[in-house]
Amino acid sequence: MRSRHHPEGHAGGRIGLLRAAVLGANDGIVSTASLIVGVAAASTTRDAVVIAAVAGMVSGAISMAAGEYVSVSSQSDAERADLERERLELETDIESERKELALIYVRRGLQPELARQVAEQLMENDALRAHARDELGHSEASAAKPVHAAVISALTFASGAALPLAGVLVSTRQTVIAVVAASSLLALACTGALAARVGGASMLKGSARVTFWGMLGMGATAAVGSLFGGVF
Repeated sequence: MRSRHHPEGHAGGRIGLLRAAVLGANDGIVSTASLIVGVAAASTTRDAVVIAAVAGMVSGAISMAAGEYVSVSSQSDAERADLERERLELETDIESERKELALIYVRRGLQPELARQVAEQLMENDALRAHARDELGHSEASAAKPVHAAVISALTFASGAALPLAGVLVSTRQTVIAVVAASSLLALACTGALAARVGGASMLKGSARVTFWGMLGMGATAAVGSLFGGVF
């Protein structure tokens, strides 16, 4: 048995925060780097590349925040609707709800009599909380936090986008594509490996996954920039 000085470490409680942070940072790197490479491939001036990078960083951060806020708000609305429905059922037919909770514990391995006692005691303490946790699967750790998720997404996107922007500022017009592409792919490999490490997954797979999509994004925008750069 583990003592209280050696608590078990699980990734489940970090998944929501990790998801928003990694998604924001990776999207910031990929989107901004791809935009820079595409604009630079169109043979425009260095100033135009810088303006495009800054505009992409700002608009992308706002877009990420808005998207995450709407998504998590929808989840929060669904959770509140479930709780309201459960509250009504507890008010109108508490005995059926008690049997339902006991049956959940039986399915998890408790003897019927013990399951009934556990259900009764938990419902005496806080019936709605017991059903929210064990019937609906809601918990404080996984509760939807729209504003929190939106702020994290915006900040992490901007942080990720700052890397390719910095690559533009320290490079020349002739080397901007190489510098931005190389530094961005390296950063994507690191963030992918870090995310996999924190989540307990394979660092190599996590790194390869995001690096592949980064290469694909930059390659596609470079092709578009080269193809249409001389047309307009």
